[in-house]
Amino acid sequence: MGITNSLPKPRRVGSLFCPRFTTPKASIHQCGVPEGIKAKSVTHPNEQGFTLIELIVVLVIVILGFSAIAISMSSGNDSAEIKASARDIISALRYARGQALMTHEEITIDFDLEDNSYTVSNRDKIYSVPDEISLTVVTAQNELTGQGQGSIRFYGDGSSTGGRVTLERDKAKLQIDINWLTGACELNDTFDDADQ
Repeated sequence: MGITNSLPKPRRVGSLFCPRFTTPKASIHQCGVPEGIKAKSVTHPNEQGFTLIELIVVLVIVILGFSAIAISMSSGNDSAEIKASARDIISALRYARGQALMTHEEITIDFDLEDNSYTVSNRDKIYSVPDEISLTVVTAQNELTGQGQGSIRFYGDGSSTGGRVTLERDKAKLQIDINWLTGACELNDTFDDADQ
C-alpha cells in the first residue's frame, strides 16, 4: 500500500492559486478569497498622501500650540518668583520676631530699596530680591534710616513698629502686613483695580 496524496489539486481563482476545501459548508478557499471573486489591487490610483500645504498647516498649528504653552508657563514662573520672594521676607520677619521674643532684645529687618535687599540685624547675610520685583516698605517715621532705606523693628514682648512690605511684578502685587501690636505677619494677594 502506498501513501497517496488526498489533497485536491490547486485551482486558479482570479490571479491566485489556492487549494479548495471540499467540505459541503465551505465556500471560501484556504487563501481567504471567496469563490467567484477576483482579488483586487490594494492601492487605489485616486488615493494620495498629504500635500505639502496640509503638512505646513499642521506644523504651524503645532508650533502655535507650543508657543501658547510656553507663554503660559513663563507667566506662571513670574507668579511663582514673586510668591517665593514674599515667603522669604515673611520667614525673615517671623525669625526676627521669634529672636526678639527669645532674647528679649530688639531685632530689626533693614530694607535697602535701591539694592532690592534686606538684612536681619543679628545676621551678616544680605538677602536679595530679584530686580524684576519692585519692593516698597511702609514703616514708622523714626525707622526711616536714609534714602530708600527703612527698618521694621521687633521688640522683646513680640510687638513691632508695624508696617507693610509690598512686592510688585507686572500686574501681580503681594502685600505683607505687619501688625504693630502682635508683630504677626500676614500675606495678602492684591491686584490692580483695572484688572478686577
